[in-house]
This record gives sequence, C-alpha cells and structure tokens, in this order.
Amino acid sequence: MTFLFTESGFQRLNEIITPGVLCVFDFDGTLAPIATQHQEARLPADILDKLLQLSMFVQVGIITGRSLDDIRKRLGFTPHFVIGNHGLEGLPGWDKFNESHEALSQTWAEEIYAALQQDATFDPRISLENKRYSLSVHYRHVRDPARTERQLFALFERLVPRPRIMAGKCVFNLLPQDAADKGSALEQLMRETGAPSAIYVGDDITDEDVFRLQRRDILSVRIEKEASSKADFFLNDRIEIAQLLDELIARARNLQVEQSPS
Repeated sequence: MTFLFTESGFQRLNEIITPGVLCVFDFDGTLAPIATQHQEARLPADILDKLLQLSMFVQVGIITGRSLDDIRKRLGFTPHFVIGNHGLEGLPGWDKFNESHEALSQTWAEEIYAALQQDATFDPRISLENKRYSLSVHYRHVRDPARTERQLFALFERLVPRPRIMAGKCVFNLLPQDAADKGSALEQLMRETGAPSAIYVGDDITDEDVFRLQRRDILSVRIEKEASSKADFFLNDRIEIAQLLDELIARARNLQVEQSPS
C-alpha cells in the first residue's frame, strides 16, 4: 500500500478521473466517523457539502452494510446510486431474491435472539440488528471481546443453512451464501452504467471484497494503513477524506471544463 497523497497517488487520481467515472464510498468509518451507538451515525456537514459538489460533476455512489432504509436517512442528500446490505439492496434485479433472503434472515434472527436470551454466559451488551435481508451482531461494548467472538462464532456454526460471515469493527455481518458482496456490487454497477473507471474508498474488512479485485480501472483506497489489505493506496485516518474529496472535486471540475464546447 502507498500513501495516496504522493506523486504516484496523484498520478493515479489523474488517470482514474475520466468521463463517466464512478466515485463510490463506504459510509461508516469512511464518510462518517464510527459512532459509539450504531444508530447515531451521521454524515458530517463538511463532508456532505463536498459530496454535493462532487455529485455535480461525476456519478457518486454509496455501498454500505446498512440497509437502504437506514442509510438514506443518514446522508442528507441523494447520491446517484445507493447500494445497501453489502450489495443485497439497490442493484438492478436485486428484488427477485428479496423474499428468500428476508425469510432466511428472519429465521437466523429468531435463533440468535433465543440463544442470547437463554444462555446467561452471553454478555447482555451484545445487540442484534435485523436489516431485513441480512443481520448484524454488534459487540462493541462487551466486557470481553475475544470471549464474545468465540461464543458468537460457535453460535453461528449451529445456524442452518450456515450464513456467510463477514467480520467488521466489533460486528459480525451474516448474509446468505449466494449474496452479493461489495466487490461484485461495484463491478455490476460499472457494467450497468458503462463506467470506464471507478474509485472506491473504504475502511473495513468488508471493503476488502473491492480491494481484492485488483483491477487497473478501479482505484482502491483504504482508511488507515493495514499491512494485510489489498487496497492500492491508503489515507492515514478518516479526517483525510475531506482532502481526498477536494482533490476529486478539482479534477472533476477540470474534466467538465475540458469537455465543454469552446
């Protein structure tokens, strides 16, 4: 991984910002700070302003683990594309799977809730979030995170059919085995829009599904350096997302000027 704000990083930004580019972002930990309580997350005013500016020049998208109903009320604007549940909601054709995915998530939710209530060894601070087509099990506030992780993994192993487990920051995301991920969601979005290039910015293990694509027409950026990450570039922390948006806005504006008839 290379720090984005270097000569090589700026060169890649210049290459990727072409007519039809998609600028796509994760939400929690990327555009918005991680909230102590999951339901309290909001898009900061300065980031909202920059996203509004950027969306005037290029197509802007959000791919998040949150449900569509949840994320839309936290943005304060309407991006060109919003994809929720790690790719389960918002893509063309997603609704043909929603009934089966919803039934499966509901079954898992009932089993997990029953186990958490009946087994006193589980930390009561564990919380279950039913996102209709997938589940998130949060454990940010438990006393012993390592013990809780082991307990939850053992619980998930008993679920039938077994879910695809995506670990995040103090959260486990449970999805159907045939569900899309953020990487396949971005690729489908590029196909549907005919986008020749895209930039994707994320901060979590769930974003590695995009980072692992390793496509020359996708510039991937991770918030915070991580040796094991497959992202092309990194930012030191989420605060630098504001500078990145400024860089994107400047290039996108110049692109529009170049395309305007003289």
